[in-house]
Amino acid sequence: MLVSLAAALVAALCYGLAAVMQAIAVLASSRRRGPGALAPGGSGGSCGVDPGLVIRMLRQWPFVASLAIDLFGFVCQLIALRRLPLFEVQVIIAANLAVTAVFASWLMHTVLTAREWLAVTAVVVGVGLLGSSSGSEGAAPVGADFHLALIAALAATALAGVAAARLPDGARTPVLGALAGMGYGMVAVCARILPGFTPHDLVRSPVTYTLAAAGVISFMLYAAALDSGSVTVATASVILVETVPPAIVGVLLLGDTTRPGLAGLAAAGFLLALVSAIALARFGEAGGSHGGADSAGAAARAGADCAGAAARAEHRVARPVGRPDELRHDGLPRTQRR
Repeated sequence: MLVSLAAALVAALCYGLAAVMQAIAVLASSRRRGPGALAPGGSGGSCGVDPGLVIRMLRQWPFVASLAIDLFGFVCQLIALRRLPLFEVQVIIAANLAVTAVFASWLMHTVLTAREWLAVTAVVVGVGLLGSSSGSEGAAPVGADFHLALIAALAATALAGVAAARLPDGARTPVLGALAGMGYGMVAVCARILPGFTPHDLVRSPVTYTLAAAGVISFMLYAAALDSGSVTVATASVILVETVPPAIVGVLLLGDTTRPGLAGLAAAGFLLALVSAIALARFGEAGGSHGGADSAGAAARAGADCAGAAARAEHRVARPVGRPDELRHDGLPRTQRR
């Protein structure tokens, strides 16, 4: 279990570091330097994306290295999901927001506020409580009906996403973010019930294809949420929904447990880490300007979906966090997420 816990922590570390490296690569690669590159009000917008941004980013060693780091983090997350309860792994992965915040303060000279440092500390404490109180992964078997339910839920999520795209502005972003989080939660559940990691097991299992489809659909929904409104609202919705429903599924259907007598401690750690992660997403946008490179931040934000797609498409499971489209006006990660 210690190896799996270490794998989950390494995954969060990798996602957080890769997020900052991708942000640095966007700033170095974007040709947009005017403040008008960012739509007013912090909305992602779909206007003015530079089609050559990804090609230029591939010439930046931080971006290339971040892809390898992300992929390694994904492998570590899979290892963790095989041995740890879903509620523990999902919260630890959400904690990469704290990792991103710390790395941003170091590598990008972000000045974190006292509230942000408090949230980072609370995430660490919450994860520590979870690690000390969680039991092993459940051994409850799942059958074809469980697989069919996952497929049906994914199809319903995709259809709901199509409908949510037509909602009014105020409701569209949180709903799309929540649906993206639901899809990422399904990815985690699928990874948990995979029969094995050998090519033979992966090719023969329908869960493999459900996992891949869930990853693609979730990414598209998250990109749509980012494009339609506030990055903070979208990110907070994703964190909440990609963490809580999988935790419930793990406890009720997959047999996940805590250590005897420590259920209350695990619940406290889960809530503390989750709320603190969401608080980091909110502070990332509400912090205003901590630095001064407004034009660089606008340039990075303008390359949002294009850069984020290249950075995440091949691996994203559980956290769209800290992507280059989440840079705020001062050139720093707006949501402090991977």
